Amino acid sequence: MKVSEIQSHSVSHQITVPFLVHWSEDDIIATATDKGIQIMKSSLLLRRKNLSVNCNRYKSVMNIQMKTLLYIIPYILLIIVQPAVCNDITKAVFGSVTDGMPAAFGDFDSDKFTDLFVLRDNASTVEILLGDDTEPLLRQSDGLKCTFNNSQKITSVVPGDFNGDAFMDILVTVRDKTDDQDHSINSVFILWGNGSKVNCSVSQPLFKMIGQPLAVDWNQDMIVDLFGLNLDNKRGFWILNKNRTISRFENMILPNHMKEFTELKIPHSHAFLDLNHDSYGDLYLTTIYGNAEVWLYNVSQKNFIFSEIIELPPGVEIDKKHYIGQTVFQDMALEGKLDQLIPVCFDSTCKNSTIYLRSKEHWHNIKVQFNDWHFVHPENKDDSQFFLKTLTLRAGDFNMDGFPDLLATLVCNGVYRTHLLENVECNSGCDGFPRTFRVQDVLSPYNNNTVLGVFYDFLQDGVLDIILVHDKPKRRVSAFRNSLDYDANFVKVMVLTGLTNDKQPAVFHTPLGKKQRIYGTNLPGPTILYHTTTQEGNPRSAISTQLPQSAYFSLNLPYTIFGLGRTPNFVDELIVGAYGHYRVWTQLIPNSQMVVIPSPTYDPTQWKVQLFVTPSKLILQSVFALLGTCALISLIIGALYWKERKEDHKEKLQEAQKFHFDAM
Repeated sequence: MKVSEIQSHSVSHQITVPFLVHWSEDDIIATATDKGIQIMKSSLLLRRKNLSVNCNRYKSVMNIQMKTLLYIIPYILLIIVQPAVCNDITKAVFGSVTDGMPAAFGDFDSDKFTDLFVLRDNASTVEILLGDDTEPLLRQSDGLKCTFNNSQKITSVVPGDFNGDAFMDILVTVRDKTDDQDHSINSVFILWGNGSKVNCSVSQPLFKMIGQPLAVDWNQDMIVDLFGLNLDNKRGFWILNKNRTISRFENMILPNHMKEFTELKIPHSHAFLDLNHDSYGDLYLTTIYGNAEVWLYNVSQKNFIFSEIIELPPGVEIDKKHYIGQTVFQDMALEGKLDQLIPVCFDSTCKNSTIYLRSKEHWHNIKVQFNDWHFVHPENKDDSQFFLKTLTLRAGDFNMDGFPDLLATLVCNGVYRTHLLENVECNSGCDGFPRTFRVQDVLSPYNNNTVLGVFYDFLQDGVLDIILVHDKPKRRVSAFRNSLDYDANFVKVMVLTGLTNDKQPAVFHTPLGKKQRIYGTNLPGPTILYHTTTQEGNPRSAISTQLPQSAYFSLNLPYTIFGLGRTPNFVDELIVGAYGHYRVWTQLIPNSQMVVIPSPTYDPTQWKVQLFVTPSKLILQSVFALLGTCALISLIIGALYWKERKEDHKEKLQEAQKFHFDAM
């Protein structure tokens, strides 16, 4: 019997149905696996006209054979191909501490493991769960928890080095619960760290502000500064110094053609990233009218200068009660340029919603098919639902194909769920853009009543996993490991300040031995870009920015992961840009994890890099195959040697029993 393929359709590799096989009466065979859908035709149909009187008996025999074949096929495929699923590893990650709500990420103790900053006790306590390579992967430690009084509520957490001592500190914005008049006023505290503990004895705020701050580096000194609105509603920068104080408040320069500044949006989605490819961090500011201002860093004036206004997409108007969500910056089509994504709701319930994408100065409505689900409108959400008070998309390459995916909280009939929006090809209906998103329910049924989903690399292996926040029956977190069904490659890059401190030893001890400490903290705003060649010989580029946003639980990871798919080639070029300079590294090995230290900032030839290579599954499989082959050859040689020895022994016995006539 011959089976010929008619057509096939590729589907997402995250499909959770193991295998389906259907054979129709007209001998059309359809198989569905996690690799796709194949439709085949049996040659029996082509020969049916030429069959003789014995056709019925022949067909009955073939029916039995075909049914037997169809019964065996799924088990064969099950051995060859294992679908990707998300495994619940909550206990292995969090242990028994599942009441901490994710607030930020950072490497507090400089051990190369990303730590999780969580809120507990109704957002009155901030605590650091240290990352580790043994269970629990995120664990509590003494001296890493600070609690405010019951009348105060923590509204945001920003890790960073705010005094230049190479230790990570924690900026916390706190709102007074008793202040019912203005919920936008926040007190800013900085909990100073020393690498192992946090100083919680801070009684007075450093300053107060309207809204939440954006982490920037205004004066290029590797000490994190802050941008926002002071209590006089004036835009400016709080410049921090090594004395743990505010040097000054630097007002933003009003352009000559403006009479006054436009009021900024609260909650905002400001960003600090390079927008004109000069390796300096620029400012992207959102206003109450929904549009955005671009302020470029000017080297001669050592300040940000107004450049342009990015208008809303056509048809989106604030006056019509359209709601514009938080802006996300990603390279959606792997063109080496950052695209701007905004979720938009056209009604008060968000049932009519979409995602707009701005690429090459043109807006595209990529028209995501949400089916019965839709975005959650942030209005009328109480303080306990702080993750839903903004409409935020969180980006990461979940399937490691190079194209960034999204995590979004959707609602249907009052049920909240976190869904994966997979970045897929779009041939039509996407307003001229080649990519769109497809809703994938890879976390079902574990994602019921979830109000937040965020990417995180639990095993530090370059594969993004997921943390979920459940709202019912009680608020808790859960962890799910991303189990890829194919061997995808990646490049992971983290840019640090490189500052050192004599109080911190260069080497620390772990149960597995000594490890070299990585100095400095994560920088906001560096640009990471790579160029490579696919298996088909086509060039590919992608760009990303490290920590472009810091307010309103943006939850950006302190590193960048580029998925390379199954491309085994070297990465031709990897470029890191910061402080007006950049450096190029060539012929980078896939599955590399790079730590870049741009110090001194003015001389990129002296920038340091630490490279860690994660072995590919194919490499490990090759090693096992080689060892197995060697073992098999050794067994064969041993068996032949034993057989030869046995024959020699038998021959000696026969020789000893011979009668020698010469002896007579």
